[in-house]
Amino acid sequence: MSRVPRPRIHDDDLRRRLLEVAATTLADQGPHRLTLRSVAAAAGTSTSAIYSLFGSKAVLLRGLYVEGFSRFAAALNAVPGRDELGPMDRLDALFEAYLEFAFANPSFYGMMFGKPLPDLDPTEEEVAAALGTLQVLIDALQDAVDEGHLTGPADEGAMELWATTHGVAALAIAGMLGEPEEAAAFGRAAARTMLAGLATPRPTGAGATRPTLRR
Repeated sequence: MSRVPRPRIHDDDLRRRLLEVAATTLADQGPHRLTLRSVAAAAGTSTSAIYSLFGSKAVLLRGLYVEGFSRFAAALNAVPGRDELGPMDRLDALFEAYLEFAFANPSFYGMMFGKPLPDLDPTEEEVAAALGTLQVLIDALQDAVDEGHLTGPADEGAMELWATTHGVAALAIAGMLGEPEEAAAFGRAAARTMLAGLATPRPTGAGATRPTLRR
């Protein structure tokens, strides 16, 4: 007689629900309210289920980190591609999508690009995959370089434009750039100023040194 397999009490559906609850807690209440007990209670389960599925709070947080960048990638990849928009219009649209994500998900954004959670320590592979979401920006810049709108190298320009965009997003989330509409308008002006600079050939030896990306 064959044995009936034991039911999986803690399955992938519960794993997804726990990540969703953790994301909601982070977004609605901030990082200091994100505890295993609060996540378990909101998901209608126990802390033992979290330990069974994730092993520790640190692994749950890493799952949340990966989820944040997955949502971020979806927002950027929703921007029409080269078949629908020219490279400069695509860069404008990517900038808008970046800011919209940051403004709509300030707790996620702070977790992804800051260090608000002491127990969050993603692996090198997870960091590399997360930052790979910015490849769409490098590709759009490369297209702009190839069509003669901007000067290269595209990866250096992408780093400079990202630094500008991140600065705007971080200041806006902190409430230092007025209302969201004002912050977005300021950000658009800053990005266009940066793009105008990238349209000018760089003096010899003036290229940016690409930093090593790390958390």
